[in-house]
Amino acid sequence: MNTTMAKILDGKALAEKIHQEILAITQETQGKIGRPPGLAVLMVGDNPASAAYVRNKEKACSKVGIASFGKHFPTQTTQGELEEVIARLNQDERVDGILVQLPLPSHLDAVALLNKIDPDKDADGLHPVNLGRLVRGEAGLRSCTPAGVMRLLQEYKICLQGKQVVVVGRSILVGKPMALMLLEADATVTIAHSRSLELGKITKNADLIIAAVGRPGLITGEMVKQDSIVVDVGMNRVTDTSGKSRLVGDVDWESTASVAEYITPVPGGVGPMTVAMLLQNTVSSYLNKVNC
Repeated sequence: MNTTMAKILDGKALAEKIHQEILAITQETQGKIGRPPGLAVLMVGDNPASAAYVRNKEKACSKVGIASFGKHFPTQTTQGELEEVIARLNQDERVDGILVQLPLPSHLDAVALLNKIDPDKDADGLHPVNLGRLVRGEAGLRSCTPAGVMRLLQEYKICLQGKQVVVVGRSILVGKPMALMLLEADATVTIAHSRSLELGKITKNADLIIAAVGRPGLITGEMVKQDSIVVDVGMNRVTDTSGKSRLVGDVDWESTASVAEYITPVPGGVGPMTVAMLLQNTVSSYLNKVNC
């Protein structure tokens, strides 16, 4: 029985390291090229969580030498107006990455808007062309959250070759691209989800569990193999009986941290890595464009 607590996969510390690497690149190349990398984040409406995410992204851009071309639109903005803005940004030489902040107001078609982004400026890595490149194992911009998970595992020298991995979640944002990236790393991958029968039996055999469902405490210690690795992608805001709210993941920390060998915290695990990969995608697009 494991009597010690799991070691932390510290996404916050790694993201800071990546920020420093990106800053060094932007400082070195800006003088040669005459401009910094540019990221445009489009936000529609007044969703407080979205506003906070956008502020964090803009702050991160400023920190690493990326120019922000953020645009905030009123809730009633039409699909056509947003498509025109994206078309202009696609042509704007100063902009290397474009991101549409989700969720959008209900009258807007998020998929149609994402599909209007130039795949080579798709900072979120969600355009069908980039997902197709991932399926085919070709170079391209990768989905930020799963790419962040892969980078975190790499940093801690966690070998995936031949390992049994269970991805709990099947979204196009995380679950599906995550499974493809793991396959590319020679892992043996099972995709499960919230409706999988006897989920605990599936996860109990895994060397690595990646939880990405959006359901607080879905994965408990009894569902986890001794000395396995648990990556918690979930980000759920819960309110206790006193009315205080806090962020928790999809993994029950207390029961799982005493069983696993490695675990990601929430917050401070995968979240900072997602933003770091967004910046990395923007800089990659910039460097490809200027042929550096």
